[in-house]
Amino acid sequence: MLDLKREQLAAVRVKELVPYLIQPEFSERAMISRGPSARRGDSCHCRSMIGMTGAILGFGRKLYASSLSGVKQVVDRTQTVATLTGVSKAFGDICAVDGLDLSVRAGEMLALLGPNGAGKTTTVNLLLGLVHPDRGQVSVFGGKPEALSVRRQCGAMLQISGVPETLKVAELVTLFRSYYSDPLPQSKVLALAGIESIAGRKFGQLSGGQKQRTLFALAICGAPKLLFLDEPTVGLDVSARRAFWDVIRQLRDSGTSIVLTTHYLEEADALADRIVVIANGRVVAEGTPRQIKALAADKTIRFRSTLKLEQLGRLAEVASVTKTNDGFEIVTRSATATLRGLLNADAEVTDLEVTGAGLEQAFLTLVDNDNANQANDKEKAA
Repeated sequence: MLDLKREQLAAVRVKELVPYLIQPEFSERAMISRGPSARRGDSCHCRSMIGMTGAILGFGRKLYASSLSGVKQVVDRTQTVATLTGVSKAFGDICAVDGLDLSVRAGEMLALLGPNGAGKTTTVNLLLGLVHPDRGQVSVFGGKPEALSVRRQCGAMLQISGVPETLKVAELVTLFRSYYSDPLPQSKVLALAGIESIAGRKFGQLSGGQKQRTLFALAICGAPKLLFLDEPTVGLDVSARRAFWDVIRQLRDSGTSIVLTTHYLEEADALADRIVVIANGRVVAEGTPRQIKALAADKTIRFRSTLKLEQLGRLAEVASVTKTNDGFEIVTRSATATLRGLLNADAEVTDLEVTGAGLEQAFLTLVDNDNANQANDKEKAA
């Protein structure tokens, strides 16, 4: 049972718990009252409201329980669980999403990448039913994303929380578990999020990383079939981040579909089955991490040389040259042509290394190309 007095619990507003899910038809002043003297009607009404506004955190336990028992559930990964078709959304004069087509498949980890203002957050909010499209169709589990039956199958860990800072971590988990008919055991929630040692501390006393892990715990209380993680590892140290990766891989392997937005490209490269790059409200590239990296044809050459920076910059097909602590780094459009010129100019080159483009280089290339195309289109239109 929640270790709170009735008066304390009654003071917790629904809006404070799930601020991004309050529906306009519900009273902002609605209170949670679960004490023994609470009126039956009040308790039922409040629980119904939580079901409507907090159900985005998810119901059902089958998929997640199967992973905890070590038995992986067979999932048809060709099945689509969510789609955006020709979706556009503008806020005033700003077009956040422009004719976007996107699909999320069963049991996959989909990473949404893009620069700030690209439309990632709007895309997630459309899939959560928090905003509505101006044009196009949004479908989640075959229904509208704002439908209660859909929200009960979804979970969300967003950057905005609004969790009461005076409640203890264990109290928050107990409270959020009470929203579900068959929640994951509290001990497992705490263990999976790695927050057993801070269960007795108030949320407001936690560090940034500890708050992130607590919010993740609240999002998985009901084991959603579709989980949205918006910058989930911000504030986590290296070991905590790796542990978090293991947990969400476990969720994915159990059949949960996960939509991940992150600015840590290493994270997307390590976790994602598929990456969608968004720029200027549109999808500019889509594929596995390897396929995305292959879209950047540039190669990187690292080496030691007695040549000067200016000499290296004049080699064939060189896009850029950088002086490093222990040598040089060249980004080239043709490794063969550049290497031929380099070895002709300096036969004593040492520590030579040639690599393909990483995800970061591919990402920058795709975004820069899209920005250039946008600029050309505007110039032609003018």
